[in-house]
Amino acid sequence: MRVWKHPGYAATWPLLIAWVAGCSTLPNGHGWGEDATLAPGWARVGQAAVQAARDPKVWVPLAGAAVFQIDGWDRRVSDWARRDTPVFGSQANAERWSDTLRSASVIADGATVLFTPSGDVASDWILNKVKGSAVDLAAATAAIETTSGLQRLTDRTRPNGTNDMSLPSGHTTTSAAYTQLASRHLEVIDLDPSARRALDLGLGALTVGTAWARVEAGEHFPADTLVGMAIGNFFGHWFDAAFLGLSGQSQTTVAISPLHNGLALHWEARF
Repeated sequence: MRVWKHPGYAATWPLLIAWVAGCSTLPNGHGWGEDATLAPGWARVGQAAVQAARDPKVWVPLAGAAVFQIDGWDRRVSDWARRDTPVFGSQANAERWSDTLRSASVIADGATVLFTPSGDVASDWILNKVKGSAVDLAAATAAIETTSGLQRLTDRTRPNGTNDMSLPSGHTTTSAAYTQLASRHLEVIDLDPSARRALDLGLGALTVGTAWARVEAGEHFPADTLVGMAIGNFFGHWFDAAFLGLSGQSQTTVAISPLHNGLALHWEARF
């Protein structure tokens, strides 16, 4: 099959693939984002909060932050990381990489949103994407604002001494919130299980990389980043479960495979 051999169309392929792949529905026949609501009810909000608190991506980092308080490990690891910068080579590089990895986390969330099954009609597809993205934005904003408030409350001096806003890490909170959301979006996108696991690992690496870059840059202690990780994951999980209203994976799926001289389109419907 030949598809658009003119090079001028190459830049449109990612958008076309996202559009076609997203033209499907969840098992209940609704599109992703269609059931997003501002009023899910207190019972659903509470249940979602409990589920989020039980998520290992929330309680494991918190437990790790507590462990780092033993025998001054938090400061000792921070001092070693700032001095030796074993991963990024310098504090300046670590600072730049923390910004880059945080931005990559936001982009990853946006990319997964495009591929979620949001319906076959263009107007519905767009509206559902907007509604679902609004939930993502609200989750990340709530996580970031919570972190900012805790930074003022805890008043912990950064390892580099620049100010007293060390605990928790805002960069790590932002990365964790968006990668948590992206990971949850992957659950409703038709993917090979091994591919989904690989993408999940990549999302986790973005957050871990952001966290460690902040430590090497001297902006945060390890515990600060672990608390930020827990906050971001909690709000991402909580808002997605409470306000998005998802109920399963898509019944209709689309896959696009590259060929030597074009693309192959595979359409599958489950009944």
